[in-house]
Parts: sequence; structure tokens; C-alpha cells
Amino acid sequence: MISVSISIDVPNMADGMKFYSSAFGFSKVAEPIPGIVVLRSGEARICLLERVPGSYPSPYTQETRRYERHWTPIHVDIHVDDFEATLARVIAAGGRQEKFFEANSEHGSVAFCSDPFGHGFCLIERRNK
Repeated sequence: MISVSISIDVPNMADGMKFYSSAFGFSKVAEPIPGIVVLRSGEARICLLERVPGSYPSPYTQETRRYERHWTPIHVDIHVDDFEATLARVIAAGGRQEKFFEANSEHGSVAFCSDPFGHGFCLIERRNK
């Protein structure tokens, strides 16, 4: 058996907690050490890591952390029941909708978004079948 958790670098913990709490209803469940906070919403957990812009994420790269919009080959998909309300909260909390695909008879709507820290994610409407 495996489990997967998602960790998200943010430049400022207070701003990270504010966005993910306001947009998705996450609340703090643990702070194992300063600069690391575990949040939970329903069965979902994420870990926010406060990391300084310009710092090196690995000794094996010359790339540095940056928090303007950036591309990464891996992103988070967030499946929600109330798509329109959640998308409105994402935008009100400082996120951005970048693309939108309207629901069809088979699938729910999908919004390609980014958080205020430049991380892309997909907001996906959950359809009960």
C-alpha cells in the first residue's frame, strides 16, 4: 500500500495558508517545525513549505525558486462538487483562471488555474454517475 501527499512551496506561510484556506477550505492540523504546515480539507491533506525566493531547491540544479507563473510537468488536480463556487473562491483569494472547458454531457467543467505563487493546478467538476 502507498499513500501520496502533496507539498507546495510558498514564499510566505501566512499568504499560503490564507489562499488555500479561503479557496478550498483547508485548515491547519499540524506544524511539525517552523516553516512547515500541514493543512486538511475533508480527506485531502497538503503540506505548505515556506521557502525563500531565489533559494536552490536541490544541489543538482542551478535553477532557483521563483514565484511568478511558471510551468512544471506535474500539477495538482482538485476535484470539487461545487465547481462554480470553488472557482469564484479561487479567484477571490488571488488565484487566476487561465483556461476553461465547459461541461458536456459526459464530463464536468475544468478550469486550468494558478495560485498566487505561480503554481498551476486544474479545478475539476466532480460529476456523480
